[in-house]
Amino acid sequence: MKRFVLLLVIPFFVFTRLPGQTVTKERTMDAIVLANKYFMEKWPDVGKTIITERERPSNIWTRGTYYEGLMALYSLKPDPEYLSYAVRWGEFHNWGLRNGITTRNGDDQCCGQTYIDLYLMDPSKTERIRDIKACIDNMIATDKIDDWSWIDAIHMSMPVFARLGQIYKDNRYFDRAHEMYMFTKLRHGDNGLYSTKDHLWWRDKDFDPPYTEPNGRGCYWSRGNGWVVAALVRTLEFLPDDSPYRKEYIKTLKQMFKALRKVQRTDGYWNVSLHDPSNFGGKELSGTAMFTYAMAWCINRGIISESKYLPVVEKAWSAMVNESLHPNGFLGYVQGTGKQPSDSQPVGYDAMPNFEDFGLGCFLLAGSEMYKLK
Repeated sequence: MKRFVLLLVIPFFVFTRLPGQTVTKERTMDAIVLANKYFMEKWPDVGKTIITERERPSNIWTRGTYYEGLMALYSLKPDPEYLSYAVRWGEFHNWGLRNGITTRNGDDQCCGQTYIDLYLMDPSKTERIRDIKACIDNMIATDKIDDWSWIDAIHMSMPVFARLGQIYKDNRYFDRAHEMYMFTKLRHGDNGLYSTKDHLWWRDKDFDPPYTEPNGRGCYWSRGNGWVVAALVRTLEFLPDDSPYRKEYIKTLKQMFKALRKVQRTDGYWNVSLHDPSNFGGKELSGTAMFTYAMAWCINRGIISESKYLPVVEKAWSAMVNESLHPNGFLGYVQGTGKQPSDSQPVGYDAMPNFEDFGLGCFLLAGSEMYKLK
């Protein structure tokens, strides 16, 4: 009888909100499995459209980001249900992209990251890579390099180019991705979307100087910067070791991490406005999760100092598991879609974002890298 009672008590203890509680490797796995279980049970129909202020297909960027996280979880816990859930999603969409193979919109291409993962599990199923490759090939066939006019697009699209370059051993994919990335960094807006002073990114041309936050400082949106660091580590994963572009991406990551370390909240999260805590400041999971994911990825590969950044990611991960994760797997403190700190507010523990999928994807990516830490 005592053993039975203990089994009932432990799950309640593990996922109650206990700020600062240490997150073990076992608890990390339990957390990401629970969060994913909540979503898969709520969305059993992989093809069901997503309805907010309007109806959207389920292969848009929000769901694509979720599946990135699911594949990261699957790499650690190869549950056949996870694989089936992803394959059925691709099959439902006939491995296609919203707006077809002529689209140049990174948001349409995000799903291709998982399509490619699933293709590599069974290369005989060429339909899985057919449309995403055709889409990127269409882009490479032109000289246009200014498509990523908002920094979210770097995450949605850049890793796809890198993955195709790796698979087909074709440097054209690496070269074009780098050209597009550097155009966004140095030329979009007035003088590029990357601040060489603050080492953070403005979301798009609407937010570069002279635009400022209420406190007079630059507008650096947390999740937007999260998209960039996630894109860079996902691209580095597929770049050849001797690629001339590795130095640029690693340099930018190190600059950004140094800037981010300075503005982490004492509770472990990052504010939605990185340089103005008074502008909708508070706990927020999606940006925090991507910063955690990218930093942990770099720690695991010896790119950044473990002694300097391990405390940063441990504090962030502890905050998300202990304070965002509900006992049923729902994730609180997720800012819904938008492009600036004021969008989709208020953010709170019980607040339901307009899309539940992308925040979960970020959480799964972060947890999967945290699990790998020694």
